[in-house]
Amino acid sequence: MKAAFLVPVLAALWPAPALSDGVAGEFDYYILSLSWQPAWCRTTGDGRDAPECQNGSGRDFVVHGLWPQYERGWPDHCETRERDPSRRDTQAMGDLMAPGLALYQWRKHGRCSGLSAAGYYAALREAAEAVRTPAVFDDLPRDIALPPAVVEDAFIEANPGLTADGITVTCKAEALAEVRICLTRDLEPRACAPDARRDCARSRVLMERIR
Repeated sequence: MKAAFLVPVLAALWPAPALSDGVAGEFDYYILSLSWQPAWCRTTGDGRDAPECQNGSGRDFVVHGLWPQYERGWPDHCETRERDPSRRDTQAMGDLMAPGLALYQWRKHGRCSGLSAAGYYAALREAAEAVRTPAVFDDLPRDIALPPAVVEDAFIEANPGLTADGITVTCKAEALAEVRICLTRDLEPRACAPDARRDCARSRVLMERIR
């Protein structure tokens, strides 16, 4: 997976959870969320002259977060005795995400994992490195509109063990926003719970070419 430098606001907003808090360590599975960087560049990054949006940056699917889930609903902002990560800890995640996003993900999702900040970041890194992004999207000659199922099928082909009920594609307006992959607590592929299967309802989603 290519390096990514994201800010918290780039992410397509996940709807308000069924539960607004929870008990640290009490959850059923994870969602690994991967954002399509060119979409954020078009809607937000270009207006900020973000360096990650410059031509030649080559960033495609980038890490948004690793989210504990229940079989119905999900926790967030859990109480935990674990310390927040240090600046050094968040900066060490810089090859995957901006330090500010790393801190945000810990506060909202990582505290619910029951892990230490270091343990959560290690799990996030392990999950991200285990997922192969399809090479077919590396050389898009131009912006292209594809059925969401084509994106899902490309991930399934690139990742043995991943099945159609374990991945979902989300969109924002007409554009691809994220690919979300469901993983066990041991970070193995599994089926998503019904409330996490929020496939984009559009017949096609715009995929901007990689910068």
